[in-house]
Amino acid sequence: MNVLDLIRAAGPLLWVLLALSLYVVYLSALRAQALARLSADPRTLTERARAVTAESGPHAALAEVDRSGNHTPAANVLRAGLSRADRGPDAAASAMTSTLLAEEGRLYAGLSALGTAAQVAPLLGLLGTVIGMVRSFLVFGQTASPTPAQLAQGISEALINTAGGLIVAILAYVARGALRARADRIALHAEQVREDLPTWLAAPHPEPARAAAPLRPAVLEGAAR
Repeated sequence: MNVLDLIRAAGPLLWVLLALSLYVVYLSALRAQALARLSADPRTLTERARAVTAESGPHAALAEVDRSGNHTPAANVLRAGLSRADRGPDAAASAMTSTLLAEEGRLYAGLSALGTAAQVAPLLGLLGTVIGMVRSFLVFGQTASPTPAQLAQGISEALINTAGGLIVAILAYVARGALRARADRIALHAEQVREDLPTWLAAPHPEPARAAAPLRPAVLEGAAR
């Protein structure tokens, strides 16, 4: 029995499971690609921003972050805090918290859908199992002595749907776990930035350089004499 024969024997529910499996694979690949773009190590940027903050103040550090072109969650949280640094540590912390919540939504997008697929797939397989067993028992109502071939159709449908539901559920669970672990690592860097930046801002840092006031005419005349 080849794959096409198995699909035909499994009944229409297997097509639903196949469609669900394609959705799981597509969503997993899409989220893996998105997380790969966001998983650049931000530690070099944060250390540079810390040094620039200590030397030249938060405005210079913000310009440094903008020049880097880094748009990871950690960089966005850092950018939000530095942009509100002139309003005080509380304003910077509030801005970073809001940005962190938005970034977490971006990081964990799609994971709930994978969790739902992992829960629904075994139920669909179980439904296919029940339908297959019902068909097998109906054979007894149609004939007193059913042949093994007549019983095999319903039993095959039951077992194939059970296996299909379990396979899709396992794929969804594994993909969700791997993607969540990767998102957790990225979110940890952003959370570390949110915890560290108020300490940077609390430390004394140089004020922006101001232009020297021009000498008054009387001072210039006295210097000439």
